[in-house]
Amino acid sequence: MSHSWSWYVIALVVLNIAGCVWLLWWTARRRPGDPAPEDTSHIWDGDLTEYNKPLPRWWINLFYLTIVFGIGYLAWYGGLGGFRGYGKWSSAGEHAQDKSREDAKLARTFAPYEGQPLPVLAHDPRARELGRSIFSNSCATCHGSSAEGAIGYPNLTDDIWHWRGEPEQILQTVLDGREGVMPEWGKVLGNMDGPDAVDYTVAYVRTLPYPESLQKDYLATRGKKLFEGVCAACHGVSGKGNPELGAPDLTDDYWMYGSSKESLAKTINEGRHGQMPAHRAVLGETRARLVAAYVWSLSNKPQSAAGGGKP
Repeated sequence: MSHSWSWYVIALVVLNIAGCVWLLWWTARRRPGDPAPEDTSHIWDGDLTEYNKPLPRWWINLFYLTIVFGIGYLAWYGGLGGFRGYGKWSSAGEHAQDKSREDAKLARTFAPYEGQPLPVLAHDPRARELGRSIFSNSCATCHGSSAEGAIGYPNLTDDIWHWRGEPEQILQTVLDGREGVMPEWGKVLGNMDGPDAVDYTVAYVRTLPYPESLQKDYLATRGKKLFEGVCAACHGVSGKGNPELGAPDLTDDYWMYGSSKESLAKTINEGRHGQMPAHRAVLGETRARLVAAYVWSLSNKPQSAAGGGKP
């Protein structure tokens, strides 16, 4: 708050308080010429008389005490421009205190699970329930409440992992996030084989889950050379992908952005940029471990969780 704006607020508050004091004093006093309390000349039905009596003094004093209380409140908690108040109170400070208390409660709740291996947590019903709750609050926005994902967001209930599905790899994803980038290859491919090069590449990519269909598709046969010359650098010659780069396996018939010709052409022409935000600062180590254990358990049944990660 600027200095001039602070003085403006102070003046406004002081004028309001002074105005309340003046109004209370002015309306409570009797002035010369006022009718007597029993003499207003307002009489109905012969015996109903309107009086002009002031408020009892104790009632008026309560109003004055309220004003004094208000002044003390402003002095202690602040409210006069930039003046913080003698109590040094602030909404941010109160929030920090409340947060500290609630964080201490959470710490006690999560303490038994600190540093536990993910398969052990996945085998613990209480730990899984906590992980599911954390997932609902922090992850369901993108992956859905059932964790089955959506267009552009991976399904976490199957056994397909772009960055590997071992427990510690999942934990690393939750803690530090991931960033997958598919470059724009439309112009590069076009320079190699003309304006239809992207269509050739799409045709070949669509045959990868069904290799036997390659021999019957001329466009796919032509796209195979383009794929091996450009796309194989990340996805491998066989299209099996590279989990170190987050390059997906193109032979499993799972397409995060859809498998239509239009969607694949868009991916090749314009590229894709997928980002999983880091949650280390948001969740902390133990809560991240619990939610990672829950995610891991979705495709690894609890009764077999102690046996290790997915292949």
